[in-house]
Parts: sequence; structure tokens; C-alpha cells
Amino acid sequence: MDTVRWIITTAPEIFLLLAVAIGTILGRIRVRGFSIGTTACILVVAVLMGQLGTFTFPSLLRVILFSLFVFTIGSRSGPEFFASLSFRTLAQVALALVLGGTGLAVVLLFAHGFRLDPGTASGIAAGALTQSSVIGTASGALAQLGLPKDVLGQQEANIAAGYAVTYVLGYILTLLFVPFVAPKLMGIDLKVEAKKLEAELAGSDPPKSENLSYRKFQARAYRVTAAAGRTVRSVEEEIGSRTVVERIVRGGADIEPHLDTVLEAGDDIVLAGRTAVIVAAKPIMGTEIDADEILKTIPGNVLEVLVDDRNLHGRSIQEVASRVGTDARGVFLRALTRMGREVPLSADTRIYVGDVMTLVGSTRNIERAATAVGQILRSDDRTDIAFLAAGIATGLLAGLVSFKIGGVALTLGGGGGALIAGLVCGWLRSRKPTMGAMPRPAQQTLSDLGLGGFIAAIGLGNGAAAWAAIQAHGLLLVGMGLVITIVPLIVATLFARHVLRMNPVITCGALAGAMTVDAAVTGACDVAESQTPVLGVAVPYAVGNVVLTVLGPIIVAATYTG
Repeated sequence: MDTVRWIITTAPEIFLLLAVAIGTILGRIRVRGFSIGTTACILVVAVLMGQLGTFTFPSLLRVILFSLFVFTIGSRSGPEFFASLSFRTLAQVALALVLGGTGLAVVLLFAHGFRLDPGTASGIAAGALTQSSVIGTASGALAQLGLPKDVLGQQEANIAAGYAVTYVLGYILTLLFVPFVAPKLMGIDLKVEAKKLEAELAGSDPPKSENLSYRKFQARAYRVTAAAGRTVRSVEEEIGSRTVVERIVRGGADIEPHLDTVLEAGDDIVLAGRTAVIVAAKPIMGTEIDADEILKTIPGNVLEVLVDDRNLHGRSIQEVASRVGTDARGVFLRALTRMGREVPLSADTRIYVGDVMTLVGSTRNIERAATAVGQILRSDDRTDIAFLAAGIATGLLAGLVSFKIGGVALTLGGGGGALIAGLVCGWLRSRKPTMGAMPRPAQQTLSDLGLGGFIAAIGLGNGAAAWAAIQAHGLLLVGMGLVITIVPLIVATLFARHVLRMNPVITCGALAGAMTVDAAVTGACDVAESQTPVLGVAVPYAVGNVVLTVLGPIIVAATYTG
């Protein structure tokens, strides 16, 4: 035991990393498809390890770790957050605001009714509303109050205790509420409504533009006989189904396949489009030929493109196709993913900033179309460390600004400032893709390591006090956490149904997004036996990340009595 205490005193970072490692492994364990989650497991492991001795971590370490996490969250949500400020997505924004506002109101009612200290109030808000970032913003706000070291330590321990007791309950309740309780409150059968929505999407008119399609890309070669003397445009229009002439070889030389190019007998051409259609084009074109060489020189490709054009936010695929126009000629939409989940495709499927389109076609055509939609996601991109560091520094500087409300200084703190800076930097990156590169794998790594390290530092540094608080007030915290989770979900569900008149399937996805619980979306999709709930996730998720995160300093300011 003496050896353990010596290590704690000499190198406490070893235990911090062990807490992150063990908590992450435990968070991956699933029992009947359910897992507690990495963040909660890291905190529990850290609190238990904290019983071994007194851990001391410099505040600088915690600030940097949390800033990395919250800046990354802001950077990821920035394009979606600013794009959501439009009439096309106003209902989903309103749902997220109502849920967050109701959560804040319930927390403050409990705080004043039971005379909760700022740490406890912030902790149960972070856990019950399933938003771990509240821990950091609340801790930052408490640090700005000039509290004695022992008092500040107790407040941080209370945050950890409140979060540890209520997070798992809040997470489970959200998982159950979204797919099972919300449909009952709205008086609908989720599976039936999902089928109706799928039918509406599938029964829509075909896109007006014949350039953007959601079909598989194929290519075949023909020697022109029947089509001699006709333009590329007339041939493509007769074949239909968005078929395009990708290449023309005449006398061994390439001819640019413009729409007005006239085909000549003996030309070798490459047609791209749906397999059944281009096979059936033989009577129109001529003889199909075995021309491996000219097919090989068509650099077919599959690329993922991040949608970042705000003008496309909330528009249907049909509208997007019309706006992109001829730039999408020869490009096919194979899949659309949102928050890592595939979205059902039809002409009326809505596109949101942050969606990822999987486009297929020739490389030159895809790259031309991509510029009209967003930016190509390339796996070899490197993180722009200068942009990252400057953005976080700017956010931390903004977090120093405070405003007096009564006798309390209200401030975003370093965490809130880093969040705002991340939102702005993410938006700037979407407007100027050449600056601030941060590939998604890098974002995930920074987010996981930043939050995991910060949570571990909180748990280890305040383990003994947090455990004592759990033992003293555990049942009370559980009861309050239950109400703080359920009431905002009920209010938001009824508001969406009776005031916003949102589609109930979209509402279920939006509830999961506003609570930032990804697994609840999966649960709704499983019950609905459809991917349609995913259609409502993106905008509330972006707004929810911001709204719930800034609750930390608000709760501290509203509950601190001096």
C-alpha cells in the first residue's frame, strides 16, 4: 500500500490514464444490447480509485483536457448549428430549446426547494440531462467565484456525485422513453407511422433534374452505328434514367463529351448509368464492344462528401438536384448518412448541413459536383494544429469575460468560451475548407481523450468526498434525477405534437438528438423497423449540445448564495 501511495504522490497521471483505459473497456461491454457508456464508467472507476489516496492534478491539465473536448464538439456541431437558424428547421430547433429550458427550470426548482449547492445542482443536471460537458462548464464557473480551495474541492466532488448517481438513470430513461413512451403520449404506433412516412417518401415525384440520382453507378462501352449524327443530349434524353455519355473516342483520340457534341459512326463511347438501362441502350447506340482500355481510363470513384452549404440545409434531394444542375451530370448518390446512420432515400428526403453523401461516378465528375455541395472527405488530411490551438486560446480568452447579475459574476468560463470558439471555427471551416482541417477520426480522438481525461481527473481528485456525498444523498439524487430526465422529455413531446405539429416519427428522432443520446435513435429505429427516425436527429443534436452545455454557468449563477 505504501508503494501505491508513493506512485499517487509521484506520478498521479498513471492512475488517470488507467482510469480512462479501464473505464473505456467497461463502457464497451454490452448486456442485451445495452451499455452504460464510456463517460459514466470512467467516472465510477476514477471515484473508486480515488479512495486509494489523495490525488492532485494541476488545474491547467483539466482546463486543457476539457477545452479539447468542448472545442471539438463545437467544431463538429458548428456548421449544423448555424445552418439550423432557418425557417426550414425552426420546429426542430424549438423542440431542442423547449427541452433544455424545461430541464433548467426543473433543476432550479429542486435547487431552491431542497437548498442544493451549485455543485450538486450542476451534477444532477449533467447526469439527468445526459450532457457530460455541463460538468466542465459548471466547474469553470465555480472556479471564477474565488472560493477557498477546500470549498471549491467539495463543490467539484458534489458535481461528480450528482453526475455519477443520475447519469446512468437518465441514459436508461431516455433510451426507454424515445421508442416506447413518446409514441404512447402522441397516441401513435411508431411502426405504422414509420411505414406511412416511408410511403410518402417513396411515392414522391421523381427529381426534376436528371443529373443527381440514387442509383448504382455502372459503365459499358459501345461502338456508334444507330446513333450516328445525333447529339449527346438527344441520346441521353432518349435513353433516360439519368444515363450519361462519359467518354467519346474517335480515331484513337478523345473527344470532349459536351451535350452538343455530335456522334459519328465508328465512335467508341462509354455510357454510365443504371445497369438495366445501359444494357437496353444497344438499339439506340449500336454494338456493345469489349473495350477494357477505354473503360479502365474512366477513373470511376466512390467519394464521401460532407454537406456544408447552408443554402442546401433543409432542402429535399429533388431541390438539391435542381440547384446543383449540370454540375452533377454523371454523378450518382449511393447513400446518405447522418450522425453515422444511413438515411432512407427518396426525392423528398431532406438534406442537412453535416450530412455525408456517398457519391459515385467518374473522378472528375464527382469532384466537380462536390464543390457545389460541400467538401470531399479525404482520409489523408492532417489536423491543422495552429488553427486548433489558436481557436481554443481565443475561446479561453472569451471565457474570462464576465457580467454581474446581482452579486454574482456570470461567465461562460473556459469551457463555454471554448465551445463558442469551436462553433465559430467549425462554421469558418465549412465556409473555407482550405483552413482548419480536422478529420473526423482526429475529432473523435480529441473528444474522447479530452472528456475521458477530464472526467478521470475530477473523479480521482475528489473521489473520497464524492463517495461520501453519494452515500449521504444517493436516494434523493436518484429521485430528483428521475424527474429532471422525464419531465423535459414529456413537455417536449407534447409541445412537438400539439404545438409544432411535427411528424411523430421525426419527433422521436428529434427527442434523442436534443438529449444527445445516440443509442435512443437506434432504439427508435428498431421499434419502427425503419431508419426514418434518423431524419429528425441532426438539428436538435447540434442545438442540444450547445444549449445543454451552457446550462452549467447558468445553474451556478442561479444557485450560488455567497
